Amino acid sequence: MGQLFSKKNKEVFSTPISMNNPVTVQVLGICSALAVTAKLEPAIVMGLSVTVITAFSNVVISLLRKTIPNRIRIIVQLVVVAALVTVVSEVLKAFAYDVSVQLSVYVGLIITNCILMGRLEAFAMQNAPWESFLDGLGNGLGYAKILVIVAFIRELLGSGTLLGFNILNYEPIQKAGYVNNGLMLMPPMALIILACLIWYQRSRHKELQEK
Repeated sequence: MGQLFSKKNKEVFSTPISMNNPVTVQVLGICSALAVTAKLEPAIVMGLSVTVITAFSNVVISLLRKTIPNRIRIIVQLVVVAALVTVVSEVLKAFAYDVSVQLSVYVGLIITNCILMGRLEAFAMQNAPWESFLDGLGNGLGYAKILVIVAFIRELLGSGTLLGFNILNYEPIQKAGYVNNGLMLMPPMALIILACLIWYQRSRHKELQEK
């Protein structure tokens, strides 16, 4: 048990959530971060979906890594990811149909998410299943964290709601001069919020700044 939760494994899990976040540091997975963050609910579902797929695809590839011929490794990785994406897509349609409609084609496009392919190639192909699972889980949660932050700001300031519950659309607040900012619901604002998060992280952690 001590080996499973060793200091190295804890770093493998926690580093992508903060110091080496796949979105704000590696600048991966940007497309979906702009497309599905107008509301908090689809952003949460998208983040959890990517987390599950990244973690389990890492495990599968790690288990198969010694049997996969080098020349077809990318094809095998794509097949594994595509199978998991299909399962997640069908589960969403069965149990969260409204959210799956909001996510539209972006669930299917998880197959081409740079974070998944990057972790499979850079980590799962060289490490054991447990470490690969932690790496996939950490990177998925790091991605999900950024999506949730961006969606929280956009839905709150753009619609005055959170998860569909009214937060700011009350008469006293509106009489005080508050008006929902429709620009927050447009993709360019997601890019601006994301840029602010990248700036904040790099200003706080000087070691992330390029020399």
